[in-house]
Amino acid sequence: VYRSGTVMKPVFDQAMEAPKRIVYCEGEEQRVLRAVQVIVDDGIAKPILIGRRYVVERQIAKCGLRLKIDKDFELCDPEDDPRYRDYWQYYHQLQGRNGVSPSYAREQVRTKTTIIGALMVHRGEADTMICGATGRFQKHIQYVRNILGVKKGVFDLSTINMLILDKGIYFFADTHITADPTSEELAEIAELTAKVVRRFGIEPKIAILSHSNFGSSLHPAAEKARRAVAILHNSNPDFVVEGEMHADTALDEKLRGTFYADSLLNGTANTFIMPNLDAANIAYNMVKMLGDGLSVGPIMIGCAYPVHVVTPSITTRGLVNMTALAVVDAQTGQNF
Repeated sequence: VYRSGTVMKPVFDQAMEAPKRIVYCEGEEQRVLRAVQVIVDDGIAKPILIGRRYVVERQIAKCGLRLKIDKDFELCDPEDDPRYRDYWQYYHQLQGRNGVSPSYAREQVRTKTTIIGALMVHRGEADTMICGATGRFQKHIQYVRNILGVKKGVFDLSTINMLILDKGIYFFADTHITADPTSEELAEIAELTAKVVRRFGIEPKIAILSHSNFGSSLHPAAEKARRAVAILHNSNPDFVVEGEMHADTALDEKLRGTFYADSLLNGTANTFIMPNLDAANIAYNMVKMLGDGLSVGPIMIGCAYPVHVVTPSITTRGLVNMTALAVVDAQTGQNF
């Protein structure tokens, strides 16, 4: 809490100014319930939980929490909700041409809480959503992509992870979704990531990373990164982005000067756009563990609605942090 407090404070302050309705798809999870207790106490959001009433009641008692169903939060019980028929019909209406039959829609809406949460957001019954505390990340992404869709003009969903280290605060993208982004996708991810970085009051210094240093390799992967930098420089000459370059070159200004003296990047890069999913996920997790880093995220960008898919490793505090981010996204309509 202490380590994330400074960077998250402006986000929390803004969230508390106008709390929004947020649905938690894993409402039976103890981490979620503990997070909701903090959220209710601090007035960060208006929680909606999806879960079986008797299980939620039992978990609240087991955790020793003060939460009261229907008072502190709204509950959607998949086994007993009067909106069930409306929900499965709405899901069938949205996905009927994508292989979702009425019987399949009924089954999915009864058993898949992420589908229920996404439908609530799509129908305007919730302003934002957090899912992914349990289950497979890619399955949650599939439901979000199918129901809520991608923002107009954006290639696809992607993710950012913020790491708080003793040396500073750093951002990595795309850590969870885009397996092998094109140059255009890398450029888009960089632009969207920059907007998120500024949300924290930090000016992004972006490095497009590669095994190549400023043209030292002619490999197609290096060319892909070079083209992404060129796209960004052409579209926005004031955009502080540099590359393609090694990770140590991005972090060390003196070293960078030995390769390219006219670099637009001053000081140490704080935002790293990786060439592919393997590199992003490996680098992020390795730095997190070796540097005893505190993670915020994954922060999803590119969705048509302000929702976030987290991972099963997320902590209670991580859920609180992501709630504040989701609320601010919903307030501003800037779902990146």
